[in-house]
Amino acid sequence: MLEKCKSSSRIYDGRVLNLRVDQVLLDDGTQSTHEVVEHRGAVAIVPMLNNDHVLLIRQYRYAIGKELLEIPAGTLEIGEDPQTAAKRELEEETGYRSEQVTKIVEIYMAPGYATEKIHVYLATNLQQSKTQLDEDERIETKPVRFSEALQKVRSGEICDAKTVCGLYRAGELLTKPT
Repeated sequence: MLEKCKSSSRIYDGRVLNLRVDQVLLDDGTQSTHEVVEHRGAVAIVPMLNNDHVLLIRQYRYAIGKELLEIPAGTLEIGEDPQTAAKRELEEETGYRSEQVTKIVEIYMAPGYATEKIHVYLATNLQQSKTQLDEDERIETKPVRFSEALQKVRSGEICDAKTVCGLYRAGELLTKPT
């Protein structure tokens, strides 16, 4: 089921995302319109303070009008390697760094209308450093027992998609018998 783009119009170019509208021809000859949010991708990190505790962040998310408890994350710089970005974002947002950063999953956030792919990493052997928050970031770090973080997912307190995916995937890997 291939869809072929017949024309594309750029509607908006922004700092974080772009918006285009494509006129598409479906395989049965039907024409359709697709609105596409272009995003250069992002990284997210599950930072393990030790075998029992994960370091989460709490921050206000303007788009939904509330604070969320999340794993640290950030947008890729143009041409940036995702693993390099994961190390950078970990230190910037939490004040910890790690050389043991392993990719655990890649996820598309909303493939029905957006190109954003998030590369999720597990970070272990954290060393304390210093936060380097962006000018508009207000982040509180919160160490949480890993089992409690999973309970917060089940109860709905943690409802951010990248965090849910990252925690569950990390849980699979961390409890895997050796």
